[in-house]
This record gives sequence, C-alpha cells and structure tokens, in this order.
Amino acid sequence: MSLVHLVLCLALLPAAAAFADGSDPEWPCIQPKVESLSAGLMWPVPVSVAALSPQAQDLIEVLSLRRVGLDTADAEIRRFVESAPEVGPQVLGNIFLGVFDRLASDRQRLIAGIGRYARSQTALAARVDSARSEMDRLMAAEAPDFDRVDALEAQIDWDERIYHDRARSLVYVCETPVLLEKRAYAIAQMLLKHLPE
Repeated sequence: MSLVHLVLCLALLPAAAAFADGSDPEWPCIQPKVESLSAGLMWPVPVSVAALSPQAQDLIEVLSLRRVGLDTADAEIRRFVESAPEVGPQVLGNIFLGVFDRLASDRQRLIAGIGRYARSQTALAARVDSARSEMDRLMAAEAPDFDRVDALEAQIDWDERIYHDRARSLVYVCETPVLLEKRAYAIAQMLLKHLPE
C-alpha cells in the first residue's frame, strides 16, 4: 500500500466506519449511498399525475434550480398560489412531483459522477504505486537510468498533487446529493403549507 493510500484510508476510516452501509465498497463518501429517493416519503397526499398550466411548469423550473434560494422559492410558491386561488392538492402535488423528478434526476447523475470520480482516484493511486515500484527497480540497478528516474519523480509529484486536490474537493462533492434531498423535502414542506384545510 502506498503512502497516498495509507493517508487517505486513515483519514476516512473513522467516519466511513460510522456511516458507510457497505452496499458499495467503491463508494468514497462518508454519507451512505442512497441510490434513489421516494417522493411518497416527502409528499403524504395521494396525487394523480395530471397536465399542468404553463405557470405551474414555470414554477417547477424555478423551484428545481439549485441556485434559487429557499426563501426565494417560498416567495415564488406563495405568489403562484395567490395568483391562482383555485389551486388544490392535485396541482400542488403535481408541482412537487415535477420538482422531485428533476432533483432526483440531477442527484442520480451526481451519484454516477461520484462513482466515476472514485474509480479515477483508485486508478491514479495505482499509477503512483506503479511509478514508485519502477523507480525503486531503476535505483536498485547497477547503472540507474537517472533521466527516467527524474521523469518518474516529476510524474509522481504531479499525480500526487492531483490526487490530493481531488480528495479535498470530494468532501464538497459528496455533500451535493444530500443537499438535493434536503431541497426536495424543503420544497415539499413549502407546498404543503398551501394545501386547503
């Protein structure tokens, strides 16, 4: 095991042991890997899928954007409900389902990207290990090829820098699926406030 592998394993071991569910040994995040979400857990009112007005479709677009803050999202929902007082549980439920589908789709793409990211990190660590082994063999030779050793050393330095930069950004990348889940739940709560008594 290389120094890179050892440092990363030691850094992640306590958190991974506490949170990992073991369903995917390649999953690099502290957060458990949850493949898909359930709209029914967030929206407790039965909904029949129905066509929505252009205004409702526009609201779905706005609520689905991560850059739109939750305060703004709440204000947009309130504005929509006030402009269409006949809005009932089915319309609000279909708006939620539209937002949920978009956020869940974004989340699925992110989870797939995190998996590719983790495999890329594993391949990079293996490349560093291989380069170190080759460098050790060259240095043990009677007449070491110092030009090749220098090239390997430069490549190892570069690869390790990339590896560590990616490992640092992984913390933020791993949070994103959780943030999308929280956003879907928060939007459900905002819409539910406007259900008729």
